Amino acid sequence: MGRRVAGADQITPGEPESVLDSTADALDKVVETNTSPAYERWVEWTGWPLLVAALLFMLGYSLPILRLDLPDAIHQLCRWTVWGTWGLFVIDYGVRFLLVPKKWRFILGHWLDLMFIVVPLLRPLALLRLLTVFVVLDRHAGTRLRSRAGLYVAGGTALVVFAASVAVLDVERAAPGSQITDFGQAIWWACTTVTTVGYGDVVPVTIPGRIIAVALMVCGVLLFAVVTASFSTWFIEVIQRGHTAPPVRDRKATGELASLRAEIERLEERLAERRTSS
Repeated sequence: MGRRVAGADQITPGEPESVLDSTADALDKVVETNTSPAYERWVEWTGWPLLVAALLFMLGYSLPILRLDLPDAIHQLCRWTVWGTWGLFVIDYGVRFLLVPKKWRFILGHWLDLMFIVVPLLRPLALLRLLTVFVVLDRHAGTRLRSRAGLYVAGGTALVVFAASVAVLDVERAAPGSQITDFGQAIWWACTTVTTVGYGDVVPVTIPGRIIAVALMVCGVLLFAVVTASFSTWFIEVIQRGHTAPPVRDRKATGELASLRAEIERLEERLAERRTSS
C-alpha cells in the first residue's frame, strides 16, 4: 500500500501520447525525486516479507470476525498476529520516512499508511498491501497506464470489498437494530455500495459503520473514474492511430500503383532496346 515501483513509462518517438500517460509520467518523476539508494534497497528487501505480513494480518483480523466459535487459544493467536504485523508496518513506515530526503512529501504521498497506523478503525487498510502482489503481474501487463489499470482495478476492487465487508461486520453485528449480522449480508452491502447502486435494503446503523460506508463510496467513485479514464485513453489512441496510419485500401492502392509503375518502366526499357536494334 502506498508504494510505487521506480521507473517512469518510456514513450518511443512518434508514439501517440495521451493526457493520462503524460500525467502518469509526471507523477513517476515526482515520486522519483523523493527517494534515495538506501530507500530503494529497503523497499526491494522488504517487499515480499511485508506481503507475507499482510496475508497474516488478513488471516488474523478476519478469522475471529468470520468464525465466532474459534477456541480462545486461536483468538489469542489472531490477536497477537494482528498486533505483530501492525508493528512491522510501523517499523517499515518509520524506516522509509527516515530514508527519504523530503519528509513532508513522503507523508503526503503515503497518507494511507499513516492513517492505518494511527487510526484503529482503519486497520482493514492493511489489506491493501496485498496489492503489491500485482506489481509482479504488472511487469507482464505492459508499461502503459491502460494495461495496468485493469489489473489494479480488479485486484483493488476485490480487496476493498472484502476489507469493507469484514470491517462493517465487525462493528455492526452486535449493534441494536443492525441489519448486517452475517458475512453474506456484509458482502452484499459492500458490493452495492462500491458500485454506488445503494439499494438501501441493508444499511449500517453505527457511526463506525457509516464511516466505513463513506470510505467505500469514495473508493467506488475512484475505481469507476479509473475505468472511465482507461477506456478514454484507449479510445483516444485508436483515433490517433486512425489519423496517422493510412487506411488499408490506400495502402493496397499504393502497392498496385508501384507495381504498375515498375511494369511501365520494364516496357519502356524493351521498347528502347528494339529501337536501338532496328
